[in-house]
Amino acid sequence: MKLGYLITYVPDVRASLDFFSTAFGLDVRFVHESGTYGELETGETALAFAADELAEQNFHGGHVSAHASIKPLGMEVALVTDDVPAAHAKALQAGATEIAQPVRKPWGQVVSYVRCPDGILVELCSPIGG
Repeated sequence: MKLGYLITYVPDVRASLDFFSTAFGLDVRFVHESGTYGELETGETALAFAADELAEQNFHGGHVSAHASIKPLGMEVALVTDDVPAAHAKALQAGATEIAQPVRKPWGQVVSYVRCPDGILVELCSPIGG
């Protein structure tokens, strides 16, 4: 078994794809003609977005939408970069909200956190050991 996709449910798939492309430089891999599903190119595992309306069809008990939650959900998308401060600044310029400024952790990794307009929490981090 392997991780194939990380799918987040969002109110506007195209807006999430556009934000992640602008803020983090990720290319769009695929968008369904309905506009209710799309993927970004991130390597072997795709970062994907599905419309909240699909969640309603899939989860009859409902779901917690990241954009509707006052606090970030208890999960994050981690993006690895050699220049965390520059990536952090670019994300803020694109419309993200700062959660934590870049700091060097005791193990040497530089880490910051931003929250995207669709509510997704993103960790920006340097490579471990890099």
